[in-house]
Amino acid sequence: MRALLDVHEGRGPVPLLDDAAIADVLRRARRIAVVGASSRPFRPSHGVMATLLRHGYEVVPVSPRETEVLGRRCYPDLAAAVAAEGPMDIVDVFRNAEACPAHAREAVAVGAGCLWLQLGIVSWEAARIASEAGMPVVMDRCTSIELGRLRPGRWGG
Repeated sequence: MRALLDVHEGRGPVPLLDDAAIADVLRRARRIAVVGASSRPFRPSHGVMATLLRHGYEVVPVSPRETEVLGRRCYPDLAAAVAAEGPMDIVDVFRNAEACPAHAREAVAVGAGCLWLQLGIVSWEAARIASEAGMPVVMDRCTSIELGRLRPGRWGG
Protein backbone atom coordinates (compact mmCIF):
# COMPACT_ATOMS: atom_id res chain seq x y z
CA MET A 1 0.00 0.00 0.00
CA ARG A 2 2.83 2.40 0.82
CA ALA A 3 4.39 1.82 -2.59
CA LEU A 4 1.15 2.86 -4.30
CA LEU A 5 0.96 5.99 -2.18
CA ASP A 6 4.57 6.80 -3.04
CA VAL A 7 3.75 6.53 -6.76
CA HIS A 8 0.72 8.79 -6.51
CA GLU A 9 2.46 11.34 -4.30
CA GLY A 10 5.66 11.42 -6.36
CA ARG A 11 7.89 10.15 -3.55
CA GLY A 12 9.57 7.26 -5.30
CA PRO A 13 13.30 6.88 -5.81
CA VAL A 14 12.92 6.92 -9.60
CA PRO A 15 11.24 9.59 -11.73
CA LEU A 16 8.01 8.48 -13.40
CA LEU A 17 6.43 10.04 -16.47
CA ASP A 18 3.79 12.70 -15.91
CA ASP A 19 0.61 13.09 -17.96
CA ALA A 20 2.23 15.15 -20.71
CA ALA A 21 5.09 12.70 -21.13
CA ILE A 22 2.71 9.72 -21.07
CA ALA A 23 0.60 11.37 -23.78
CA ASP A 24 3.78 11.85 -25.83
CA VAL A 25 4.78 8.19 -25.38
CA LEU A 26 1.33 7.05 -26.51
CA ARG A 27 1.37 9.46 -29.46
CA ARG A 28 4.78 8.30 -30.71
CA ALA A 29 4.38 4.57 -30.05
CA ARG A 30 3.62 2.21 -32.89
CA ARG A 31 4.50 -1.23 -31.50
CA ILE A 32 3.59 -2.36 -27.99
CA ALA A 33 4.56 -5.65 -26.34
CA VAL A 34 1.94 -6.91 -23.88
CA VAL A 35 3.84 -9.03 -21.37
CA GLY A 36 1.49 -11.40 -19.59
CA ALA A 37 -0.96 -11.46 -22.50
CA SER A 38 -3.88 -13.85 -22.15
CA SER A 39 -6.35 -15.40 -24.56
CA ARG A 40 -8.94 -15.45 -21.77
CA PRO A 41 -11.41 -12.60 -22.40
CA PHE A 42 -11.92 -11.90 -18.67
CA ARG A 43 -8.25 -11.09 -18.10
CA PRO A 44 -7.30 -7.38 -18.06
CA SER A 45 -4.46 -7.93 -20.53
CA HIS A 46 -6.93 -9.29 -23.09
CA GLY A 47 -9.20 -6.24 -22.90
CA VAL A 48 -6.34 -3.77 -22.97
CA MET A 49 -4.76 -5.53 -25.92
CA ALA A 50 -8.08 -5.36 -27.81
CA THR A 51 -8.33 -1.63 -27.08
CA LEU A 52 -4.77 -0.98 -28.25
CA LEU A 53 -5.45 -2.89 -31.47
CA ARG A 54 -8.64 -0.86 -32.08
CA HIS A 55 -6.57 2.32 -31.75
CA GLY A 56 -4.20 1.17 -34.47
CA TYR A 57 -1.19 0.02 -32.49
CA GLU A 58 0.82 -3.02 -33.53
CA VAL A 59 0.41 -5.18 -30.43
CA VAL A 60 2.69 -8.14 -29.79
CA PRO A 61 1.56 -10.58 -27.08
CA VAL A 62 4.25 -12.10 -24.86
CA SER A 63 3.53 -15.11 -22.64
CA PRO A 64 5.05 -18.58 -22.38
CA ARG A 65 1.53 -19.95 -21.70
CA GLU A 66 -0.05 -18.82 -24.97
CA THR A 67 0.52 -19.44 -28.68
CA GLU A 68 -1.95 -16.86 -30.01
CA VAL A 69 -3.91 -13.96 -28.52
CA LEU A 70 -6.56 -12.02 -30.46
CA GLY A 71 -5.30 -13.50 -33.72
CA ARG A 72 -1.71 -12.45 -33.04
CA ARG A 73 1.17 -14.87 -32.64
CA CYS A 74 2.31 -14.94 -29.01
CA TYR A 75 5.98 -15.14 -28.11
CA PRO A 76 7.44 -16.85 -25.04
CA ASP A 77 9.61 -13.86 -24.08
CA LEU A 78 10.42 -10.33 -25.11
CA ALA A 79 13.65 -11.27 -26.90
CA ALA A 80 11.78 -13.68 -29.19
CA ALA A 81 9.09 -11.07 -29.82
CA VAL A 82 11.64 -8.41 -30.81
CA ALA A 83 13.59 -10.87 -32.98
CA ALA A 84 10.43 -11.71 -34.93
CA GLU A 85 8.51 -8.41 -34.91
CA GLY A 86 11.10 -5.66 -34.45
CA PRO A 87 11.74 -3.06 -31.72
CA MET A 88 9.11 -2.27 -29.09
CA ASP A 89 8.14 1.29 -28.29
CA ILE A 90 6.38 0.26 -25.07
CA VAL A 91 6.69 -2.86 -22.95
CA ASP A 92 3.33 -3.05 -21.17
CA VAL A 93 3.64 -5.46 -18.23
CA PHE A 94 0.69 -7.38 -16.75
CA ARG A 95 2.64 -9.42 -14.19
CA ASN A 96 2.97 -9.31 -10.44
CA ALA A 97 5.48 -6.87 -9.00
CA GLU A 98 7.96 -9.62 -8.11
CA ALA A 99 8.26 -10.60 -11.79
CA CYS A 100 8.78 -7.03 -13.01
CA PRO A 101 12.54 -6.64 -12.43
CA ALA A 102 13.20 -9.53 -14.82
CA HIS A 103 10.92 -7.93 -17.41
CA ALA A 104 12.68 -4.59 -16.91
CA ARG A 105 16.01 -6.29 -17.61
CA GLU A 106 14.50 -7.84 -20.75
CA ALA A 107 13.16 -4.46 -21.86
CA VAL A 108 16.58 -2.89 -21.38
CA ALA A 109 18.30 -5.77 -23.22
CA VAL A 110 16.09 -5.32 -26.30
CA GLY A 111 16.28 -1.52 -26.24
CA ALA A 112 12.58 -0.89 -25.66
CA GLY A 113 11.37 2.69 -25.60
CA CYS A 114 9.38 2.66 -22.34
CA LEU A 115 8.67 0.31 -19.44
CA TRP A 116 4.99 0.48 -18.47
CA LEU A 117 3.74 -1.38 -15.39
CA GLN A 118 -0.01 -1.75 -15.44
CA LEU A 119 -2.58 -0.50 -12.96
CA GLY A 120 -1.93 -1.86 -9.46
CA ILE A 121 1.66 -2.87 -10.22
CA VAL A 122 4.49 -1.07 -8.45
CA SER A 123 8.09 -2.26 -8.57
CA TRP A 124 10.67 0.35 -7.70
CA GLU A 125 13.39 -2.19 -8.48
CA ALA A 126 12.07 -2.62 -12.05
CA ALA A 127 11.75 1.16 -12.35
CA ARG A 128 15.35 1.61 -11.19
CA ILE A 129 16.63 -0.95 -13.72
CA ALA A 130 14.85 0.77 -16.59
CA SER A 131 15.62 4.31 -15.44
CA GLU A 132 19.34 3.61 -14.98
CA ALA A 133 19.39 2.42 -18.59
CA GLY A 134 17.77 5.67 -19.72
CA MET A 135 14.34 4.16 -20.30
CA PRO A 136 11.28 6.14 -19.17
CA VAL A 137 8.95 4.43 -16.70
CA VAL A 138 5.20 4.44 -16.06
CA MET A 139 3.79 2.58 -13.04
CA ASP A 140 0.32 1.87 -11.72
CA ARG A 141 -1.40 3.16 -14.84
CA CYS A 142 -3.40 1.38 -17.52
CA THR A 143 -2.48 2.02 -21.15
CA SER A 144 -6.14 1.71 -22.16
CA ILE A 145 -7.35 4.17 -19.52
CA GLU A 146 -4.56 6.63 -20.25
CA LEU A 147 -5.21 6.36 -23.96
CA GLY A 148 -8.83 7.35 -23.42
CA ARG A 149 -7.95 10.04 -20.90
CA LEU A 150 -4.97 11.67 -22.63
CA ARG A 151 -5.21 10.91 -26.33
CA PRO A 152 -7.36 13.25 -28.40
CA GLY A 153 -9.34 11.47 -31.12
CA ARG A 154 -7.40 13.33 -33.84
CA TRP A 155 -4.19 11.39 -33.06
CA GLY A 156 -5.27 8.77 -35.54
CA GLY A 157 -5.46 5.02 -35.01
